[in-house]
Amino acid sequence: MRYRLAAFDFDGTLADSFGFLLENFNALARRHGFARLDPARIEEYRGLQPRELMRLHGVPMWKLPFIARDFLALMSQGVERIRAFDGVAESLHALADQGVVLALVTSNSRDNVSRVMGNDVMRRFRFSECGASLFGKRRRLERLVKAAGIEATSAIYVGDQGVDAEAARDAGMGFGAVHWGYASAGSLEKYAPSLSFREAADLRRIGEDRR
Repeated sequence: MRYRLAAFDFDGTLADSFGFLLENFNALARRHGFARLDPARIEEYRGLQPRELMRLHGVPMWKLPFIARDFLALMSQGVERIRAFDGVAESLHALADQGVVLALVTSNSRDNVSRVMGNDVMRRFRFSECGASLFGKRRRLERLVKAAGIEATSAIYVGDQGVDAEAARDAGMGFGAVHWGYASAGSLEKYAPSLSFREAADLRRIGEDRR
């Protein structure tokens, strides 16, 4: 049996926006009153989960929507500096051609995603759930599989952070871990992902039979 539906996160999964986040992190820290980034600790940060990072930098949960809003506004202004990862578009086209239903579930805006991915790729996504909160993706995934009429066990959510793995698990879906995103590969493997992807071409395995 193969996965019939593949939902994708955007930042760190389809698009290389980590550098943009690092460039703007301290401006957001000044605006919202949390601890600045230490460039010498980037790899340490990549091994932490979002809740751990929030505690480390003193970000209360209630501030998160306001920080996210301002980050998305900054990205909208500088989106031309963000690119899809090499090989991602080709793999998405290949999966769609294999009959896999493609979907988006992301905290980013549909406008930002469209401007980065382009119209040809966006037409391949049959469903989209954009603007999800960082910790609110489970409900979006549940709504997605219901709309698609596909059993959750035949669906996979592909992401780059522990919150993506948790959302997929809580929605009854498989989780696919990309090794090129915000979180380190080691931190994601702790979640025992259904599939792991070392490079974008590996995403095509989603459409293969599971043994």
